[in-house]
Amino acid sequence: MMDASTVPPPASLDTIEKQVTLKDGRKVTVRRMHADDVERSYRFFCALPTEDRKYLRVDVTRREMVERRTTEADDGRVERVVVVHDGGIVADGALELEGHGWGDKVAEVRIIVARDWQRLGLGSVVARELFHRASQHRAVRIVARLMRPQEGAHRIFRRLGFNEEFLIPEHVRDQDGVWQDLIIMRCPLEDLWRDMERKLADGDWLRHR
Repeated sequence: MMDASTVPPPASLDTIEKQVTLKDGRKVTVRRMHADDVERSYRFFCALPTEDRKYLRVDVTRREMVERRTTEADDGRVERVVVVHDGGIVADGALELEGHGWGDKVAEVRIIVARDWQRLGLGSVVARELFHRASQHRAVRIVARLMRPQEGAHRIFRRLGFNEEFLIPEHVRDQDGVWQDLIIMRCPLEDLWRDMERKLADGDWLRHR
């Protein structure tokens, strides 16, 4: 049985650029976000349905916010992965390291998949890359923070083995200024590795390698 300490770390995401075949046969490229991805990222977020954008942390229809996201990784505390098809981004993932003190060894993961690309295993593909990176940073626990209406994100994280740990009623505001319940999901990285091993045995992950 593999765990976070025995799984060999992959090559740095700085150099990873792999082709992945999805369940419907389409091929996509998974890679680290580049500095020149601003326009691609901006088009990706603007193309999201209004309902999906409403629950994101920042107003991604503001180009300056998208530009800021592409430079956050420079401080070494944020890792970003994108999935590209025909020159456009179809999924976006981020791993944010909590830092020192209470947050040491804890990382937060965020995943956004375009509506037309959901239910194809793409969320799991992005998560796999982020979990690998978390292991390189020696993170022990992975958390996800969601607003209650984000049902698609809930499905992805539940499928990955996350459990709902806390619910704080009306704790955060969406982009319309409406107060929403904050749900915190959590999973030890060791459990995620075990789940990956099970999926490999079942053949599910083999489609994404």
